[in-house]
Amino acid sequence: MIRGSLVALVTPMGPDGSLDLEALRRLIEFHIEAKTDGIVAVGTTGESATLDDSEHCEVIRFTVEQVAGRVPVVAGTGANATKEAISLTLKAKELGADACLLVTPYYNKPTQEGLYRHYRAVAEAVDIPQILYNVPGRTACDMLPETVHRLCEIENIIGVKEATGDLQRARDILRLCGPDFLLYSGDDATAGEFCLLGGHGVISVTANVAPRQMHELCVAAGKGDREAVLSIDAGLRALHRDLFIESNPIPVKWALAEMGLIEPGIRLPLTWLSASCHDAVRKALKAAGALKESAHG
Repeated sequence: MIRGSLVALVTPMGPDGSLDLEALRRLIEFHIEAKTDGIVAVGTTGESATLDDSEHCEVIRFTVEQVAGRVPVVAGTGANATKEAISLTLKAKELGADACLLVTPYYNKPTQEGLYRHYRAVAEAVDIPQILYNVPGRTACDMLPETVHRLCEIENIIGVKEATGDLQRARDILRLCGPDFLLYSGDDATAGEFCLLGGHGVISVTANVAPRQMHELCVAAGKGDREAVLSIDAGLRALHRDLFIESNPIPVKWALAEMGLIEPGIRLPLTWLSASCHDAVRKALKAAGALKESAHG
């Protein structure tokens, strides 16, 4: 059972946009030390949309090898073509990923029946645990709880990442699918409440820079300790907001560079964080204890 704080890990790059595997090694060790419960490689935050297939697979391979079984590795293998999603999921299985995360097909706007058939086809083609991923703000495609319910009956579809930030969605999916179907928040700002409602964890952008706090938040939520959840979340509130001041992963990559964990590298059409946003993100990092007050003056 993959539970707790799963980091939606960035893909480090050099200033020329090339993969920086040494920085990826450092990030993985940073997360293992901070008790991150699982690592999601090449998801949205990992810039999967701008990596070619060989790079995509290289990041998965390297992550699995470096993690070496210490925590689960979930590979992002979603695509807007079912055939491509099957191919990527097969490769992730071959490379040793523990599970796959499959975003709803973006841009082509399938119906609910199309979504069901898409996910069923991938699940039937590849015998690996699979997590559905609903993020309509990016995909122009909203997978409804009733469709999730149909899919939860397929044995190797084990859970869903629900990123709408709508807590009623969490209640509906829990009611329809039961407590054994894994339910992950994909919205850091509401993740604490989501987990207190019965969610099993969060696939988190904030965890890139505040991994220990996100782990502790999930532990507290699992115990039903609302006071502790609210206390931890209070220190992270500015991060939850300002890591989306520009499109993800622009702010979180800048934040990691500010912390000295990666070099400043990102791929077009994404651009490095605008100078006008630096102070807000830096202030949020300091409020969360992720950056020393003395850093950069």
